[in-house]
Amino acid sequence: MVDKYITADRCDCEVIHEDVVNSVRTKMPKEETLYDLAELFKVFGDSTRIRILWALDEAEMCVCDIAYLLNMTQSAISHQLRVLKQAKLVRNRREGKVVYYSLDDEHVKMIFDQGLVHINEDK
Repeated sequence: MVDKYITADRCDCEVIHEDVVNSVRTKMPKEETLYDLAELFKVFGDSTRIRILWALDEAEMCVCDIAYLLNMTQSAISHQLRVLKQAKLVRNRREGKVVYYSLDDEHVKMIFDQGLVHINEDK
């Protein structure tokens, strides 16, 4: 039987293109920076956090509003907001007894929007 699948995920040669490898190596960020970037993207890996970010992209909201919108407990929302705040994706401000949350800055919106553009490319 003929193999109908052609694998193109690896080279069948042993040639190292040292000029390319060295050029990339000099431009590669430090390991710590890449680790931090991976940690940031992990935060985006939770659908509840994505839903919260979506909501906060639309409007500044308090925990009560977000919990009601997403049909979740305030405790669950508060936990996720802590994670998002630690990742510097959201910020808060107090007005009397109410704490309002919003996206931290325009970069967060850009990351979110670019992700949406990417997943909708072929739709």
